[in-house]
Amino acid sequence: MNEKARGLALRLEEHGSLLPDEYEFLIENRSDDLAALLAEKANSAREKIYGKKIFMRGLIEISSFCKNDCLYCGIRRSNKNCERYRLSEEEILNCADEGYALGFRTFVLQGGEDAFFSDEVLCRIVREIKEKYPDCAVTLSMGERSDESFRALREAGADRYLLRHETASKSHYERLHPAEMSFDNRMRCLHVLRGLGFQVGCGFMVGSPFQTSRDLAADLKFIEEFKPDMCGIGPFIAHRNTPFANEKSGTLELTCFLLSVIRLIYPRVLLPATTALGTIARDGRERGILAGANVVMPNLSPVAVRKKYELYDNKICTGEESAQCRGCLERRIISTGYEIAVDRGDIKKEC
Repeated sequence: MNEKARGLALRLEEHGSLLPDEYEFLIENRSDDLAALLAEKANSAREKIYGKKIFMRGLIEISSFCKNDCLYCGIRRSNKNCERYRLSEEEILNCADEGYALGFRTFVLQGGEDAFFSDEVLCRIVREIKEKYPDCAVTLSMGERSDESFRALREAGADRYLLRHETASKSHYERLHPAEMSFDNRMRCLHVLRGLGFQVGCGFMVGSPFQTSRDLAADLKFIEEFKPDMCGIGPFIAHRNTPFANEKSGTLELTCFLLSVIRLIYPRVLLPATTALGTIARDGRERGILAGANVVMPNLSPVAVRKKYELYDNKICTGEESAQCRGCLERRIISTGYEIAVDRGDIKKEC
């Protein structure tokens, strides 16, 4: 193990902070021994706060329509081969009913930036879920919206909002997105959401095209400074109908390494072991948990639409019923020595 990298890992454990150049050095000099040290420290830090709990979120993918044209995404508007769908309000509420019966106490409504889901429609859905299940949290992941829209959704009862920043490097962001999308606005939205009282989630792709260790160091420094309540990272996986169809996927190894680093940066963060991890490796989600993750998101969407919400190729769990999906993940989590938590799983704040 590189001694300087080991020293940086121990300093990170103690202080939760490194300089950008030091994050870059850690990434460039990673090894199996260093990854094992970071994972050990990350698990210790997580267990001091959350014990052995792994939180389950019920994911409902409500629409594959999207106005954006992100170069990496399978539901980008230019993909003419994408099978578009949107769930009705009744279907969304039925998914929540089924999820509640299975023990879920957080519902994550995720979709493309679909104009059908106006403030009026989305606020009504949020209110209906919250009125029926007041003990549950509602998380939204519906992209960039206006400040007024975010405020209305918060007032309707939405608890959390996930908005991946994708990369903290403006120049890198501009190589992944069309000219009409703005890095500055993406970052501004995250601060607006926090100001409105949402629990806020950001996140980035690991191994996306043109990404460098310096870019990843910028992501880590952003997480250190912003301190998101949730942080979703997963390996980039190409979609066949995008400009990045022939690009290599990100790796399980680097993703798990970064999960451990993020846990040490902000031990209280809610950190998912993503579906993308399970897609690139059969035991990817288990290895994510053993690297410091503490959230999983089984799919509650109707089986008939799951293959249509295809952000990347070969996505797993597209044919399982909700109960099967939950049961499978619970068995996988138990195999790691951790346990399913059935509560809302809010971030533990410092006293």
